[in-house]
Amino acid sequence: MPEFAPKLASKPAPTPAQTIGPFYGYALPFTGGGDIAPTGHPDAITLHGYVYDGAGAPVPDALLEFWQPAPDGSRTGAPGSLRRDPVTGAVLGRHGVDFTGFARVPTDADGHYTIRTLPPGNASYIAVCIFARGLLHHLFTRAYLPELTELTGVDDPLLASLEPRRRATLMATAEGERVHHFDVRLQDDGVHEETVFLDFP
Repeated sequence: MPEFAPKLASKPAPTPAQTIGPFYGYALPFTGGGDIAPTGHPDAITLHGYVYDGAGAPVPDALLEFWQPAPDGSRTGAPGSLRRDPVTGAVLGRHGVDFTGFARVPTDADGHYTIRTLPPGNASYIAVCIFARGLLHHLFTRAYLPELTELTGVDDPLLASLEPRRRATLMATAEGERVHHFDVRLQDDGVHEETVFLDFP
């Protein structure tokens, strides 16, 4: 009796790859999102850098949030981007006068971001939160500023717990007067270490 079993391919073709969303850079950024410091403040510093993936390629659609205390150590900030017109409810955003303590910036087509802020008081770092395609959960890290770390870093328990090569992934580098560079590497690319990320309960 003949058999009529269906013929199966010897090896099924793989399912085509897809990029995991959502794509944060399209809805959440706002005008002036990187301007934490009041406009024209003489003590303002610039922190900028790139976000890289595991292949060492820049990530053009990541979203970064930055949190920090004011120079006096207070953590109250100001409404900033959340200011709304009390009559119409329209978003007014930042007016350039108050220190907000918070920034949200997307990376550009080259994977680059920039914020302008004031040195944090009673801390040697700025807290960073990263959202990006392919990440099911956002990541937390810190950007330590070299001149502040020299003064307080010895007592920082996180830095003290890391071996030098891992500690280096958290250190911003001075590029000039009041300008610092800090890259975020989502994975080890074989040449550069993955940035140290923090796990909060």
